Amino acid sequence: MNNIKNFLNKYKYKILLVFILIFATSFIGVWSIISEDYDRNNKYILFLKKVIPSKFARQLRDTVFVIPDLKERNRALNIQVKKYEQKIQGEKFNQETVISKKNKKKYLLKEFFLPFERLDLRLGYNGEENSTRAHYLEIIGDKVIVISGKGKTLFFEKKNINTKELNQIEIPNNINSILNKNDYKITGIRDLYIDDGKVYISLIFKSSNKYSINIYRANLNFKKLDFKIFFKTNEYWEAYNVFSGGRISKYKENKILFSIGYAHINGAAQKSDNLLGKIVSIDKNTAEHRIISIGHRNPQGLFYVKNLNLIINTEHGPKGGDEINLNFQNSDKVPNYGWDISSYGTPYVGKDHYKKSHSKYGFVEPFKYFVPSIGISEIYYLSDKLSLDKKNYLYTTSLRAKSIYVLEINKKFNEIISEDRIYFRQRIRDIDYDKEKGLFFLIFENVPSIGILKLWN
Repeated sequence: MNNIKNFLNKYKYKILLVFILIFATSFIGVWSIISEDYDRNNKYILFLKKVIPSKFARQLRDTVFVIPDLKERNRALNIQVKKYEQKIQGEKFNQETVISKKNKKKYLLKEFFLPFERLDLRLGYNGEENSTRAHYLEIIGDKVIVISGKGKTLFFEKKNINTKELNQIEIPNNINSILNKNDYKITGIRDLYIDDGKVYISLIFKSSNKYSINIYRANLNFKKLDFKIFFKTNEYWEAYNVFSGGRISKYKENKILFSIGYAHINGAAQKSDNLLGKIVSIDKNTAEHRIISIGHRNPQGLFYVKNLNLIINTEHGPKGGDEINLNFQNSDKVPNYGWDISSYGTPYVGKDHYKKSHSKYGFVEPFKYFVPSIGISEIYYLSDKLSLDKKNYLYTTSLRAKSIYVLEINKKFNEIISEDRIYFRQRIRDIDYDKEKGLFFLIFENVPSIGILKLWN
């Protein structure tokens, strides 16, 4: 007993300091969870979130943390006020240096206002109204075109990123008039792609009491975009869900690639008599399609590597199990990626019935999977011909993890050499790379904003 007392007397200040540090760390962690401003890949924060009941967290927010919570809401509202006051000018409102988590690489980040609606977290990520708050961009020559989830289009000159505002200009289009003629209601734009003087958009719409997704196309014109139907999936589902896919990418032989989600219809991704849970190629002249791969859940990213004849796609898993998949086009066989039989994720409710192995059941194993989920979105392959250090990289954006995951890969695409992560504290919906200026253009959802990201030399 005396030994314990002597120990406590001798180290009382150090013990007190340890308790203070534990309390402070826990306090900060709890506040991060309550404010929803936390790193979704931080194991300590995830542990706290797991042990703290949601109801208790809300009670803490409304009592102990009521003042900081109000201040955080006020800060977010002030940013929204500034965004709407500047209209479509695209003012720069943030510039900072971001350091990657592992390799400590320094990136310069600039943010410019985007005059579209922000994601409303109060509606939940599955809220139908949030479907019209996902926005997309595409670089074309010396300009950048952006489209909102509701179909509003605008553009700005690339050179304006070096000024205080982008000077965005709206491009009128006929998206809503097309939908109105058919008595359709827009549910959300799902991608924007430009190729050979044509502008392609994928669009989810509601027809009477069912939903579907199609591609529309217009001639590239900065005065007005006159869209016409280009490709009909002829797939319909009764209830709104977030499993639509919708990415469009370049491909070979005068074709484009198009990803379609499984629309929450069990078994559809494994059947060849429909397009749900598939990636297809579409001829740009005839609009004839061919199924390229099956067994997809919700493909959010799509990229074609011409010199390797390789399709890269990313897709959301259930609870965990987000995937990066590779499809080497070296045979006519249609590869199967396993959904909804195999997944490294688990169901949100109920017993885990998914097979963990893919190859054991005849499916293609993911090149990389993420547990917990990162909310994977678009992907960009930066070859050794474009990167500053002459290495090959995959830049993978994420929604839930609010990060870009940087994977260094070998030339044969069969090994991940190293992994890094750039954390932004906000969701990233889209990414494109400007080869001329050597920087990335991003869509951040929280404000929303255009992000310009450049690696310091």
